[in-house]
Amino acid sequence: MNQDANRFLMEEPIGKLMVKFAVPSIISMLIAALYNMVDQIYIGHGIGYLGNSATSVVYPLTVIALAIALLFGSGCGAYFSISQGRKEYEKSCKAVGNASLMTLLCSLVLVAMYGIFQQQFLGLFGATEHNVAYATEYFRYLMIGIPFYMLSNMLNIIIRADGSPRLAMGINCIGCILNIILDPVAIFVLEWGMMGAAVATVFGQMVSGILSVAYLFHTKSFHLKKSSFMLDWKILKNVMALGISSFFTQVTIVIVTAVLNNALVKYGALSKYGADIPLTVIGIVMKIFSVISGISIGLTIGIQPIASYNYGARNITRVKKLFQRMLLSEFCIGIIALVVFEIFPAQIVSIFGSGDELYMEFATLTMRIYLSGIVFTCVQKGCGAFMQAVGKPIFSATMSLVREVVHVVLIIVLPVRLGVMGILYSAPVCDVVAIIVTGWLTYRLIRHLNMSEEDALEAEAV
Repeated sequence: MNQDANRFLMEEPIGKLMVKFAVPSIISMLIAALYNMVDQIYIGHGIGYLGNSATSVVYPLTVIALAIALLFGSGCGAYFSISQGRKEYEKSCKAVGNASLMTLLCSLVLVAMYGIFQQQFLGLFGATEHNVAYATEYFRYLMIGIPFYMLSNMLNIIIRADGSPRLAMGINCIGCILNIILDPVAIFVLEWGMMGAAVATVFGQMVSGILSVAYLFHTKSFHLKKSSFMLDWKILKNVMALGISSFFTQVTIVIVTAVLNNALVKYGALSKYGADIPLTVIGIVMKIFSVISGISIGLTIGIQPIASYNYGARNITRVKKLFQRMLLSEFCIGIIALVVFEIFPAQIVSIFGSGDELYMEFATLTMRIYLSGIVFTCVQKGCGAFMQAVGKPIFSATMSLVREVVHVVLIIVLPVRLGVMGILYSAPVCDVVAIIVTGWLTYRLIRHLNMSEEDALEAEAV
């Protein structure tokens, strides 16, 4: 173990570091999105759109697990890198041990809750009489993999922060590849249907989770001891404070999805599309959105160790330069996604299986309208993750909460006059509101960085 192993984060060119850390992180986030997408693609072709509708109902329940994993993972990753930058190595070890233990304990509690209140949860997220049997079967087996899923996502951030972004990517890749291989075997060859899709996913999650835990015995810049796992509430509180933004981001997705699914069932039933078409389509569109979101968040999460380490070491000039490059990159990601979504909506949706004319009509409208604010979304998510990296979780959480609260309100209000189309327009409208708030908080962040830079220069002069 070399405690100064991450000093290169202060010395190598920023462009080179961004490529080294961001690319594997983006791939890792895309792989995480693929876990759900692969199931949906195979289910759409093997079972039909009601099977996909069922995965839309179950999806928020996996997001809850991810939210808890990121609460400890993102918070620990930022705290770890800041502590390493300050040369507080014992604190960085304690943070990893405490975060790992809490993630495991929370995962077991969550599985117990899901097992006891399974039908209530499915009903909450929009299960209908047509898809509830599929959703029940799928979720019953998916619950088995939740502890592995949570540990894998939590530890993946730590592995990147420890200077091993490619290994973190590789661990995720192994799980996803296994899922891709086993899905068609379980669904088509063994004819296990929804159970097969779930089993394939769980197997991939188990392998990724086990490999992630194994890394803790082969770390670069820290070494865990038994004392690292003894709960230190002061450190844990700081970890959770830094991770609360990621937690809120995911939890608000769950809340929005619950409101969204129920509104689609209600107003869809009053439209020519019926209840199941809008519910299925929005689930597919959200999975497509998760790909772009994965690229956007993956970019900033990837460079978090660089930002946090330099911020901890008071190298503020380097932090500001990194922030500028991140903003430009996020804007470009959003523009490319917008162009693709507006030009090829039907072709993208068809990847998940085909439907009748009404199905494709609604799918095309949803892609073009619901995702039309994707540029603003990318910029906002990038800024939020960066603020978290430099110890401003309140700024990050505020941005996320404002967007999702406005989104929920619009989902409730707009359909009263516009019907199911009002639900589609809710997303771009809330994106406009969110980017205004993001601009204000970004101004405050830059002012804070400028003040920190002046303080650092004064300290050097003394």
